[in-house]
Amino acid sequence: TGPLKDMNFSIPEGAGVRLIYQFTSEPPAVSFRATGEKDGIIEVAPRTGILYLNGSLDWETKTFHRLQVESLDEKGNVVKGPYDVTIYVEDINDNPPIFDQRKYTGVVRQNSRAGKPFMKVHATDRDDPTTPHAKIMYSILHHFPNPYPEMLFQIDSRTGEISPSRTGSINLDPQKQDTFTLVVTARDMAGMTTNAFTSSVDVNITVKESLWKAPPTIHIQENSTQVHPVNISQVHSNDPDVIFDIIVRENLSRFPFSIDQNGVIYVTEPLDREEKDTYEFFAITKDDVGELVDKPLRINVIVEDINDNPPVCQQPLTIMEVQENENAGSNIGTVLATDMDEEGTLNSRLQFKIESQVPAVPESNMFFIQQDTGDLQLIQGSLNKRIASNYSLAVLVTDAVFQTICDVQIHVIDTNDQIPIFEKSDYHNVTVAESLPVGTVILEIQATDGDEPDTGSSYIIYQMKEGDPNNTFIIETDPETNRGFVKINKALDFETTPVYNLVINATNPEPLVSSVQYNSSSLALFKVFVTNVDEPPVFREMVYKAEVSEDIPVNTLVMTVEAYDPEGDTVRYLIFFSNCQRQCACFHCGCKALCKTTPMLVTGMQNLRLVHMVAQHSQKSRVSLTLQLKDVNDNAPGLATDYPTFFCYPVSGGERALIRAADADKQWFYSTFSFSLADDTYTRNNWEISKVNATHASLSPKHANFEEKVHIVPVIINDNGNPPLEGKVNLEVHVCKCSSEKSCL
Repeated sequence: TGPLKDMNFSIPEGAGVRLIYQFTSEPPAVSFRATGEKDGIIEVAPRTGILYLNGSLDWETKTFHRLQVESLDEKGNVVKGPYDVTIYVEDINDNPPIFDQRKYTGVVRQNSRAGKPFMKVHATDRDDPTTPHAKIMYSILHHFPNPYPEMLFQIDSRTGEISPSRTGSINLDPQKQDTFTLVVTARDMAGMTTNAFTSSVDVNITVKESLWKAPPTIHIQENSTQVHPVNISQVHSNDPDVIFDIIVRENLSRFPFSIDQNGVIYVTEPLDREEKDTYEFFAITKDDVGELVDKPLRINVIVEDINDNPPVCQQPLTIMEVQENENAGSNIGTVLATDMDEEGTLNSRLQFKIESQVPAVPESNMFFIQQDTGDLQLIQGSLNKRIASNYSLAVLVTDAVFQTICDVQIHVIDTNDQIPIFEKSDYHNVTVAESLPVGTVILEIQATDGDEPDTGSSYIIYQMKEGDPNNTFIIETDPETNRGFVKINKALDFETTPVYNLVINATNPEPLVSSVQYNSSSLALFKVFVTNVDEPPVFREMVYKAEVSEDIPVNTLVMTVEAYDPEGDTVRYLIFFSNCQRQCACFHCGCKALCKTTPMLVTGMQNLRLVHMVAQHSQKSRVSLTLQLKDVNDNAPGLATDYPTFFCYPVSGGERALIRAADADKQWFYSTFSFSLADDTYTRNNWEISKVNATHASLSPKHANFEEKVHIVPVIINDNGNPPLEGKVNLEVHVCKCSSEKSCL
């Protein structure tokens, strides 16, 4: 209720009979009157002033009603008013979506691009379009038939556009299924399920064969004389408004193909198969903004060969060798030629023929060539180097159109039918001292061979056949003169072998012909007498090594060194230190030197190398002794003073200073230190320490009440050596005023 004035009301549609408002009268007013858009539904009770509905409002019929209300006195005169009263009708969702067709039909091409619409459905809703009541969402309810786990079609939920899904783009095939029925739903309330209306419609889709197909492989004959460009194929798109183009993946200096806007593919210039025999590129379609419309089509082009290349000899001159005793039918070699035309075709088939033979002795047809392989064989088994040492052949090589001459030279090589013969069978003897160095020539020998010079048949190899089981001697041959040089290969030893009775044989690297064998003419005798020389002593070992702890007692035996004299004389020992100028004597017993420690060995050096000298008369030998000292944990840990420990004044509490432990003993990868503070009242109340890693800890003040001075903090460090050691350090900690860079002033 309330006094009469301008008012607005909002009433839901379809609400039926209902009271809206009661106007109160002010004297002398005794009644009310309403005029305007009442439409037989809206009334005002004259005496009570109640504004009411006697029926339902309908938003779809009228969205608002304007009335004029006034108050009257007993005589019917207007007391107040008229006032405007507007009743707005609120829409409710009372209308389902309605499709604009009872049934839809559409056509889609095979292999159409996924997501590209080919048809559209549309529905309307009479409810208020500014509310969700009229917001329609589309979906596919059923899909008949549906042979795959995923649907072949998809619909845009807002626009109603239907397109192939990714599965449909791949699998739609009119040969398998050419018609489909979709049940498409339209739901208002923006797709929400609560109080929403749903309508459905059938969509019949026909699948037609794709126009967008790759053409068969295109064959183009090379070196065409046609006027270019030449039409070689055409592609068609399912979409009539596309732009055709070509993309190439290969990096080519020039690309001899093009496509016009009707999809016609052209070759733009003559092709050369020998330059490139195949091409692969892709035809594409784009829309007006450059986006791909269809999947790219692979275009394959094969360049067909014509016979436009002559045979080519693989070498300007082919040289072969044949022994003079080869039998008829023996394979001498192969004449090689190539043809740049396509392999495996008649254009590249080569045939061979001997055109001439020089000299034509003893026959004019000494050789035969297989016409399809170029294999050269001996016909006559009567080659003789003394009659003809070389033959020149002109071999004609032809294909179906061209021909080429290949030159072949055949060398007749001598067979090994002569054995080496020594100039004398006994070289008597030679006397040498056992001290002669390895490589010394002690004798020169000579044999001759009647075969062709500078071949494997005439080259002579000298070897010790008897009397030298240990290869003490070696014989080297001069390749030009075949002269042999007997050299010492290993050190001579009078005590082991004073005399050598040697038998030397001479052979060829090339095997002898079957009818010839080596005999005594290829053997020679030689005797070597070795004289004695006073030799230096010899150590039993090349190097002596030992390892001891650095804290071993003085006079401890660390190693035994032994040497002997080849002549049996007594050996004396001397010892020298390589890392000092001091010399000391070792104890010796018989032929052995017993090396014991002196005070020098326990000075903490990490490694001591000793050079022992062994002398007998004027001869002497030396050997190296290495004594490796093992570290012992005999140093207590301390703190490294890389930089002073300090805290900036005034101390705020919670600061940390990093300290590092150090130890003079050798540190291993598993070496670690533990840190603690002295157990006294000052330290406990003012400082705390915590370990950071194996070698570092952090020191922190426990409070902020520190004076600006140097404070002494007792720190205890323990190592993990064997045995473990403990060190105590009175660490000076500076509490000082600091610069802006946080360093003590």
